[in-house]
Formats: sequence, structure tokens, C-alpha cells
Amino acid sequence: MKLETLLQSNISEELKNIATKVYQEERITIEDGILLFEKADLNFLGSLSNYIREKKHGDITYFNKNFHIEPTNICVFDCKFCAYSMLLRNKGDYDAWEMTEEDIYKTIRSYNDKEVTEVHIVGGVHPKMGLQYFANLIKNIKKIRPELHVKAFTAVELEYMCRKAKVSYQEGLQILKDHGQDSLPGGGAEIFAESVREEICKDKCSSAEWLEIHETAHKIGMPSNATMLYGHVESYADRVDHMNRLRSLQDKTGGFNTFIPLKFRNGNNQMSHIKEVSVLEDLRTYAIARIFMDNFPHLKAYWPMIGRETAQLSLNYGVNDIDGTIDDTTKIYSMAGAEEQSPNMTTSQIIDLIKKVNRKPVERDSVYNVVNDYSETVPETA
Repeated sequence: MKLETLLQSNISEELKNIATKVYQEERITIEDGILLFEKADLNFLGSLSNYIREKKHGDITYFNKNFHIEPTNICVFDCKFCAYSMLLRNKGDYDAWEMTEEDIYKTIRSYNDKEVTEVHIVGGVHPKMGLQYFANLIKNIKKIRPELHVKAFTAVELEYMCRKAKVSYQEGLQILKDHGQDSLPGGGAEIFAESVREEICKDKCSSAEWLEIHETAHKIGMPSNATMLYGHVESYADRVDHMNRLRSLQDKTGGFNTFIPLKFRNGNNQMSHIKEVSVLEDLRTYAIARIFMDNFPHLKAYWPMIGRETAQLSLNYGVNDIDGTIDDTTKIYSMAGAEEQSPNMTTSQIIDLIKKVNRKPVERDSVYNVVNDYSETVPETA
């Protein structure tokens, strides 16, 4: 939608001013971000966010071919929103698991004849799986498949590893990098507002520690992603504050690849009494993230969390990436009641999903180099 059309529509002067800023490539403020959450309707947000999306990426929608390894769900921390982890004292429970090194290598080898480009390694924080354990694990994964991009460990895992090993964040990250780790995922950020963090995850790394770990990773040449867990006890101001802290760090380092809003799912956790937000609120959050996070090149909707149909809708609300094939290798969100209980899409299914909403599917690697352009591929018929 053209700016003139937006300015002629029946919206407040405050919203018209925000629209003008966006079209003039002027950064919106924290107050603007809160105003968008409180007063902007979805059509307005869709128009602005899609304008930014198409200016940055046209109709391109990225995905990659990846799989997850979750070494254990045994964890020393007790996050109230988590349906995935088992506290160390509950390790004998039926749903607890602890993969052996050989289990992990077997999983890696099972993809030797498949065109995957990334392995995503995150899990519970297990006291016996420390820095040197994971460094050696990555080294051996690279021996099995040298070209595989290893994206591993949330800042929560890294803070614990470094603390237990009595090394600085830079020393710990450099050890992992020297053994073959390529990048960090963005998990563990949750919401940075300290009062909210105290309520939902008070025993794990602080907001300042999360940001310091990612800043340190960027300093040594290790890119990362960033996430935000929304739709629980946080306020709109908390969401904007979270995004602003990330935006400020990105100004400083330029090391973030993508921002990934993650929807709180209330299944099987200590916050099950909190009602989940609607799909409309999902789309509002994606759109405002795209408008506010002006220095993040990419905005990702994690399809196993929100489902395929919502992922398709999000492509008109600022999103230009829907993650990867996954291959039913993650339980982190399915155990909390996410839309996809067995998250798995073939390449052709992802291509079809993207093309059916008139976007262009492009396979990327982990740092957004183009691997294959599927724009001309004909969608399969149902």
C-alpha cells in the first residue's frame, strides 16, 4: 500500500506519523512500538510490515534443510513455561531422556545421504554435559560431516557451561568455535524484563548475561539469532523493551541473522492456567517486530510452533523465513502443545506451502547464502 493511501485512511495522526517514519526509513521509538500494540489495527500493521518485507526481500521466503539433536531434557533449571525439561531429581521419569555420544553420532550418520545443511543442537542443562564434552562432540560431528553447519546451545546452556568450567564467555565460546561450532541459536531470551524473568525463569541466566554472551559470540565472529517468548504474563511494553535491547545490541555488533518471536504454548507446564493468545495476536506481533526491528535483516516464523497455516499468513505480516524441514527431530515445542506434534516437512511440501501464498521459495544455508532457488518449481496438487 502506498503511503498516500495510508495517510488518507481513517487512522489517528499518531499512526500516520509512524507510517511516515517507516516510508522515510526513520527508526520508530519505544513509544511508537507500544502505540502500535495498543492502537493499530491488523490491516494497518500488515500494510506497513509487508511494505518493509517486500522492500528488503521482495517475494522471497527462505527455508533451510535442517534437523535437530536434543541431547537431553534433564535440566538443572525450573522454567515455569517449559513442558520439555525434566528436573535432575526426576531423571528416572518415563519422559526423561539422555542420549549417549554414540546415539548422537548415529543420528548424524543417518543424514549422510540427505541434502541437509544444518544441525541444530539444544537441550536441557545437564550437569554432566559440560564445555569440554560438547567441544569434543562438535569436533567428532565435523569429522563425520565436515560441511554441516553446527548451530548449537542457547545462552542459558552456555552460561552454565562456562561457569562450571571456570572460563570467561569469550574463552568458552572460542573453545567451541575452535572445535567446529559455527553459530548460536537464539533461545533462552524469553522476555528480558527483569520482573517477568523473576516470575517465569528466575533461576537461569539473566537478561544481561544473555545479551553479553551473544555480544561476545559476535565479537569472535560467531553469528547468532534472537528470540522473544510472547503471550504469557508480559505486557506490550515488555515486548517492546525486549526488542529494543536486541535492536541496540544489533546496532553495536551487527551479528544477529534473524529475529524469531516464539508463541507461549500452555500445554503440560506450570503456566497452563494462562490462556494462549490468538492467531491475530501472533500476526500483530510479527508485524510490529518487522516494523520495530529495522536493523535485523530477517524475521522468522517458526512453523512447528504456530502451524503451517499461520506460517503462511505470517508471510504477509513481515515474515520472510519459516525455518526448515526439521524432520520430526524436535520435541521442545510439541510437548507444550504446539500445532505440529510431529514437525516434519519435505522440501516439496515447504515449496508448495510458500508458493500457494504467492511467495518465492528459496533454500538458504544457516547464514542466508542461497543454496537453491525454487521460484519456478510448480506446486504439487493436493
